[in-house]
Amino acid sequence: MSGRERILGRVRRALADVPRDDTPYEQAVARDYLREHGERTAEETVELLAENLADYRAIVHRTGADALAGTIAGLLRARGATSVVVPPGLDEGWLAETDVARVADRAENTAHELDRVDSVVTACAVAIAETGTIVLDGSPDQGRRRITLVPDHHICVVRVPDQVVSSVPRALERLDPARPLTWISGPSATSDIELDRVEGVHGPRTLEVVLVEGQPRDTVSS
Repeated sequence: MSGRERILGRVRRALADVPRDDTPYEQAVARDYLREHGERTAEETVELLAENLADYRAIVHRTGADALAGTIAGLLRARGATSVVVPPGLDEGWLAETDVARVADRAENTAHELDRVDSVVTACAVAIAETGTIVLDGSPDQGRRRITLVPDHHICVVRVPDQVVSSVPRALERLDPARPLTWISGPSATSDIELDRVEGVHGPRTLEVVLVEGQPRDTVSS
């Protein structure tokens, strides 16, 4: 018997005495909790996101869509990156102004191979203003979870205000729980018993978030 079968067996035994006409779980638990704290405009929500990202020691940049490629190229150059992991669905235009060697996101990539890569560039699924959290869901423009956990430098692009929500409940409304969700609040860090902060333990040591507004001129409909 597998571990899965044991767990499911215990669940069935625990539910054996539950009446068939019992109130469904979706109705039994009240869902009338506060959805967000206060009322904010879209601009205020983006500002709160930027503040909380910075509070978690992420490095925040602002740019327009037409300058995004130059911004990313500048961040890679400043980092001294010679290689970057690229998710399969990432907009090719985002890396149009850099000649850094690109490493494809493949199932065959090992942790050792990814550890030799300097940076990774991804999009995101949603960003939460109240918690300063970026959520990735494994979509083609974000790639496999491992590519954002092993390289030491992560550049994450957030389209504002479209991808920014005020609260965790609002984010959950947009996310598919069946997808591999990664919730990122600042660069990877932990503290030992002496409260000495150590960064880069189980993820990138440096997280740079690019808040990009608008669309490139050639994609704007007339």
